[in-house]
Amino acid sequence: MIYETASDWLNAKQKRILLFGMSGLGKTHVSNMLRASGGWFHYSVDYRIGTRYMGEHIVDNFKAEAMRNPFLADLLRSDSIYIASNITFNNLAPLSTYLGKPGNPEKGGLPFLEYMRRQSLHRHAEINALLDTAHFIDRAKTLYGYDNFVCDSGGSICEVVDPEDPEDEVLTALAQNTLMIWIEGSEAHTEELIRRFDRAPKPMYYQPEFLHEVWQEYLRENNVGEAEVDPDHFVRSAYARALAHRQPRYAAMARNWGIKVSAEQIEAADSPEAFDALIAETLEAR
Repeated sequence: MIYETASDWLNAKQKRILLFGMSGLGKTHVSNMLRASGGWFHYSVDYRIGTRYMGEHIVDNFKAEAMRNPFLADLLRSDSIYIASNITFNNLAPLSTYLGKPGNPEKGGLPFLEYMRRQSLHRHAEINALLDTAHFIDRAKTLYGYDNFVCDSGGSICEVVDPEDPEDEVLTALAQNTLMIWIEGSEAHTEELIRRFDRAPKPMYYQPEFLHEVWQEYLRENNVGEAEVDPDHFVRSAYARALAHRQPRYAAMARNWGIKVSAEQIEAADSPEAFDALIAETLEAR
């Protein structure tokens, strides 16, 4: 690790971290807090995916929907209107909307092959965005003068790396440039995330092997064909399994490549100084 001890961390002229873990446990909250202090550059992996690597796909999807409306179609053909994605660090809906959900097209579902194609695009985009971290560390320093850097990774980071492979390309690059910090949730957090997802199911990225397995099981257990699948019901059924699938992968990332803190500790670290102290204590205890 680039900081082995509490002293290394506290005395570092440049603090560079990557936060990872389940969505909803505080990665973006901490990143926003550090950025608001004025001394940290905030690099959002999901924002980079949605702008640099998948922005054109997202906008083309918007345009395809608009072309179904004759009124909008005529305006688009004559360049009378402009359609763009208004993705932000705190609103990643355009990216989620493009990923979509498989199932009945009358309920907004995608054919499974198209769904898997979009999943594959996201995988490659996420890997590239993670590998861009070192570039943005340099950019933050040389262009904007920031010494401190926080990489706010997506919840699916554990799906695109092999935490047990000491030569994993992405994790090697990240560990050489950042201190990787897992925000670990409790069972209560997991239950709350499932309840929140059940109220408003949203698209997300899964490993292809996992996705094929849960898709085939869903079709078999519900005795339905692809076009009969309720998209929201499917993603609800997959979500809890996805969290269980990701937990040991996050743990291996922390064990082999970084450190872990609890979501409760992160919630209590409500200032850059408190966050610094938390990381120092965690390194010291390690």
